[in-house]
Amino acid sequence: MKALTWHGKNDIRCESVPDPKIEHGRDAIIKVTACAICGSDLHLFDGIMPSMQAGDVLGHETMGEVVEVGRDNKKLKVGDRVVVPFTISCGECFFCQRGYYSGCERSNPNASMAAQLWGHSPAGLFGYSHLLGGFAGGQAEYLRVPYADVGPLQVPNGLSDEQVLFLSDIYPTGYMAAEFCNLKGGETVAIWGCGPVGQFAIKSALLLGAERVIAIDTVPERLELARASGAITLDFMTEDIYERIQELTKGRGADACIDAVGTEPSTASGLDAVVDRIKVATFMGTDRPHVLRQAIHCCRNFGTVSIVGVYGGLLDNLPLGSAINRGLTFRMAQTPVQHYLPLLLSRIEKGEIDPSFVITHRASLEQGPDLYQTFRAKQDGCIKVVMKP
Repeated sequence: MKALTWHGKNDIRCESVPDPKIEHGRDAIIKVTACAICGSDLHLFDGIMPSMQAGDVLGHETMGEVVEVGRDNKKLKVGDRVVVPFTISCGECFFCQRGYYSGCERSNPNASMAAQLWGHSPAGLFGYSHLLGGFAGGQAEYLRVPYADVGPLQVPNGLSDEQVLFLSDIYPTGYMAAEFCNLKGGETVAIWGCGPVGQFAIKSALLLGAERVIAIDTVPERLELARASGAITLDFMTEDIYERIQELTKGRGADACIDAVGTEPSTASGLDAVVDRIKVATFMGTDRPHVLRQAIHCCRNFGTVSIVGVYGGLLDNLPLGSAINRGLTFRMAQTPVQHYLPLLLSRIEKGEIDPSFVITHRASLEQGPDLYQTFRAKQDGCIKVVMKP
């Protein structure tokens, strides 16, 4: 089959790889009908995620049609149309039973490797390094889905692939980011990053009762899309974000701040951002937390900082004194996608949201390597790429 594979920094290829096979009784094989490039895939593209190996198949936003089912899988049947969560979860362990699917204790075969870095291992993920299981991803013609009686969601034929594909990751992630803010109605929420996850966080915060959303980015197309969703937009390259949020909130600060950027802001203003870049370039640091520092300072006393941007290692110079002395609450997670699927599918069916609004580019797998470059460079108005094998 054809698949997008990793061969090093800035080296993504479309090439032939072996077809996946059933390996365990609860597996399923799906024929991929739609997949996407995620912002977190760019961390792999940029070579900053450890334990990638040449030839690894990428991708964790995937849906398709079931073509084979393991003998122990009683949930799915051949012909079912499903969207696949990026988190691989057994459904039976301590965390899965409590709805914390992204903390699954059983799905990462390389859990000891992850524990050396993080203390404990999260769930295995599709197409996202051997640290997180070494599972082949879904930017391919076919995908093996472990624990397929727990993860995949059967979707109605009345909804298009483009309406449901993002249930695999970015819609639940953006929704979770807003849910973490514990909105009661009438709040001001500031969101750093107007990429796809940030766009879903904007929509979700307004759906959950925020009175105002302040969206922060510098890419014109992203800011325009944020405004179309009802956000006030700030360009961090031309405005002092702290001062503007102080002005907009009459000196109080935002009720909640969402970091939808994470470790690798492509551009950032301020001396601390320059220092972050130098430390990473000279192997004196692993992450660049400029956005998180700013979110902490911009949050009101006893407000909430919601973190859904990906961080991988150790963060320098976080203003923890500010957070402690002002009573901030931090909420963060890899999204337990399965927990959110029924609710968010219902919102799509009711017409409350059409997730396809973020798509700017549609392509084949063969065009994927070039579109990784386009997406990374934010060229051609690229916000979200969907590929159809």
